[in-house]
Amino acid sequence: MTVTNEAPVHEIDLSTAAADKVRSLLQQEGRDDLRLRVAVQPGGCSGLIYQLYFDERFLDGDAVRNFGGVEVIVDRMSVPYLNGSTIDFSDTIEKQGFTIDNPNAGGSCACGDSFH
Repeated sequence: MTVTNEAPVHEIDLSTAAADKVRSLLQQEGRDDLRLRVAVQPGGCSGLIYQLYFDERFLDGDAVRNFGGVEVIVDRMSVPYLNGSTIDFSDTIEKQGFTIDNPNAGGSCACGDSFH
């Protein structure tokens, strides 16, 4: 009997533009030990806020997916809120930054930073 310690896989997609931007930011940092962590935390005007940041840690229960060398990790508590979401990156005159299209969000605030 073989026991594997493979991490669970989440169902979040990272667009090509977002993966390219993350790869670029990691190259600027000069580090190859960082992953993009996506999390949901209580807060904001609608109840929950998204967090995206680089993390060198891999926590027990983290789900992971690799997008051409860019690892995206999600803690086990955030996975149900984020499965099916797509992370994108826009760099236009109107908007610059990462966006999350989340089909699980019942509604969001006007600023777009929190949801319920």
